[in-house]
Amino acid sequence: MKGLQTHHRAGRLSVLFACTLAALATCQNALAQMSARDILEQVEDSLRSTTDSAFNRIQLSSCQFGVRNNQITCAERARVKALESVGINFGPENRDTRSVTIVLEPPAEKGVGMLSITYDESDRDNETWLYLSALGTVKRIASGNSDDDTEPASIFGSEFTTEDQDTGKLDEYSLNILEETTEGGREVWKIEAIPNEERARKTRYARTVQYVDKERFVTLRADMYDQHDREIKRLLASRVEQINGVWVARSLTMMNLVSNRLSNMAILEINTGIDVPEDFLTQRTLTDVAFRETELQKLREQID
Repeated sequence: MKGLQTHHRAGRLSVLFACTLAALATCQNALAQMSARDILEQVEDSLRSTTDSAFNRIQLSSCQFGVRNNQITCAERARVKALESVGINFGPENRDTRSVTIVLEPPAEKGVGMLSITYDESDRDNETWLYLSALGTVKRIASGNSDDDTEPASIFGSEFTTEDQDTGKLDEYSLNILEETTEGGREVWKIEAIPNEERARKTRYARTVQYVDKERFVTLRADMYDQHDREIKRLLASRVEQINGVWVARSLTMMNLVSNRLSNMAILEINTGIDVPEDFLTQRTLTDVAFRETELQKLREQID
């Protein structure tokens, strides 16, 4: 498996790298002076590393959940999907992402696909197209919610939405460090993100609270609240592993606290440094089965 690569904003030295060159006291001072914006930018740099000329294999499972012996468990047999995802980073400083994700299993959903383009800049709306193989049509998905009667677009029927997968656009939020605490035995920053007026028209989340690992710059938990300050969703990250100097959560669980459903996204393989043709990351890949399978096989041969 090829190592992850990450791109940092020009002129900005990673605090973690700086800490290896400075005395401990200087390192602690640098961490203390980081703003909420600085912290989340570094978190997003790590997230982008998983889409940098990448070919990933993912297992996505969903179920109704309950609590038994203080443990969250599925109350039914989970619905499991096998996915392959291909992506590249592009644009200014490689901070935009273009990706295609295809369902391999179950057989009834094979060929269902999603093309996503996310932009770091606040003045550019993200773009998402969904292809339903049974209907043979591609549908453009709105980038945000226009009213209270609409829901964010689900990712392959899971509790993850296209909004949950977004990176960038930090300018659209008021960011504050609420406190320094612990989560799962790790020291974290507890950071609140409140959308500005424009962003509030596109999201169901009136505010989000993230618990960011102070050493690894990974979000270990995120709580999402509605306009009534009711927690409606919670994201939990686990299996945090370091690959080529980048810490990555290999397992993400999204809990919908309204419907009592959860989805787990397990990244089985992360392969970067892949030669991805630009024409693969287009709508043609969603609709042209022969083209898609031919190009996917070429990509598989680079890693298998």
